[in-house]
Amino acid sequence: MRPKAGRNGVEVDGDRVTVRVTAAPEGGKANAAVVALLAKRLKVARGRVRIVRGHKGREKRVRIEGITSGEFFARLSESGGSRPGGPPPEG
Repeated sequence: MRPKAGRNGVEVDGDRVTVRVTAAPEGGKANAAVVALLAKRLKVARGRVRIVRGHKGREKRVRIEGITSGEFFARLSESGGSRPGGPPPEG
């Protein structure tokens, strides 16, 4: 995660995802922005996106209820997330 970015965005590189948000990393604002951006890009309710590890750091582990990792990468590709690392992993 990259807080205080120039614009919001999602970049996929292999099995790693970088989320850039304009929100500052204070008071949970950047985390909330990450959840909102991922929910929008994945077309799921915000309540289905949860940060499970890394609340205070740049590296986070996120759980999205109801979709597989394959669906996760496919939906990000459909929504315009760039993929410099090639095709998304299967499964």
